[in-house]
Amino acid sequence: QLQLVESGGGLVQPGGSLKLSCSTTGFGLDYYSVGWFRQAPGKEREGVSCINSSSENINYADSVKGRFTVSRDPAKNTVYLQMNSLNVEDTGVYYCAADPFSTCGPWGLGPNEYEYWGQGTQVTVSS
Repeated sequence: QLQLVESGGGLVQPGGSLKLSCSTTGFGLDYYSVGWFRQAPGKEREGVSCINSSSENINYADSVKGRFTVSRDPAKNTVYLQMNSLNVEDTGVYYCAADPFSTCGPWGLGPNEYEYWGQGTQVTVSS
């Protein structure tokens, strides 16, 4: 059973940056595609970014393109989401998810692509 743990959330002012991490206990992430999702209060969960196991396929939601960067470090068994130029609309609980069969293809930002989910980390952008 793959268990995912997110970290790095917090309170940041508009225009600021945060770097989220997604790591595992037990099994490694080497053969999994990983997606990042967020959910704001009263809104549906939306896909933010994904990266496949080889880092060859990477996708971003239009709302974060040019501001967010996803990457993975196999040596540390961790996937990162670097978030820059944050605005209040980026506020929400951020989740990472993983699946061995997802390819981060055209449906890679859909939550149904992923079987394993972390508990989430809160990101609040406020002045």
